[in-house]
Amino acid sequence: MLNLILSTMTQDRRLPDPGRNKPFSSGGMVLVTGANGQLGLELRRLLSPQTTLFTDLPELDITSAKAVRVLFEEYPIRACINAAAYTAVDKAETESDLATRINVEGPQYLAEACEAFGALMLHISTDFVFDGKANKPYGTNSPVSPLSVYGQTKAEGESRVLHACSRAIVVRTSWLYSQWGSNFVKTMLRLGAERPALGVVSDQHGSPTWARDLAGALMVFLEQELTGEDFGIYHYANAGTTTWHGLASAVMAGAGLPCVVNPIQTAEYPTPARRPAWSVLDTSRIQERFGLPIPRWEDSLKECLTLLLNSE
Repeated sequence: MLNLILSTMTQDRRLPDPGRNKPFSSGGMVLVTGANGQLGLELRRLLSPQTTLFTDLPELDITSAKAVRVLFEEYPIRACINAAAYTAVDKAETESDLATRINVEGPQYLAEACEAFGALMLHISTDFVFDGKANKPYGTNSPVSPLSVYGQTKAEGESRVLHACSRAIVVRTSWLYSQWGSNFVKTMLRLGAERPALGVVSDQHGSPTWARDLAGALMVFLEQELTGEDFGIYHYANAGTTTWHGLASAVMAGAGLPCVVNPIQTAEYPTPARRPAWSVLDTSRIQERFGLPIPRWEDSLKECLTLLLNSE
């Protein structure tokens, strides 16, 4: 039996380059970094290539302050969505320098450029900034106390962004998955089709979030006339709470796979990086401020599974 836990490493899936045309709206352009990742690919569905710069490596290295500055000088950027991140949670324990460059320095350079050119900064962060010792959903003002190098770099990146840009918004999310790249849901589908039984961690609690829902929520910030009180930290995750075991079981049921999912404890599957046992996010601020409906994780998972199974 194979014991499993979340691996947050995502792999890029290239789409045809939409081209870097220069026709743009009077309001300027939107810059999307990490555009070939899970969230970035969903943002491609929502934003026009005529008014959006979709960038990833090698088009833009966000860890180069010069490269970032040159891009902002060349294009009239009105908003930046930073979906680029180092997300290999366990590898970060031994690659802290690289994780710091991508998760701390890169966001800072983008935020500084946004401040200099009067652009909105939207930075994506994670539930891993918390230590998991709470017994209720973490609020946007809850103190951060990350357990891992990955969490530490994401927490520091948040701080740098908010300090560098007066029009910055940090959006924390959790347990992200999509039909793209490599993620927990797709891993469960693959292993569920290959094996009769799996052991999956049942003592870590959170809210699975479909990247498509998160992308839609980010559009709210681009479409609003934001004032000073609107900036700062928000949480967005699909509604409801489960465990990795619960999510894996839902994947098997939704896909009609006979694989048995057995619950195991975190201690039975040690990893280099520690994960929070509880990372449920309080999403009330984004709901109250923008009247944003948030789908339940079970409903969004069903929609994503339909896309995945129909694409096979």
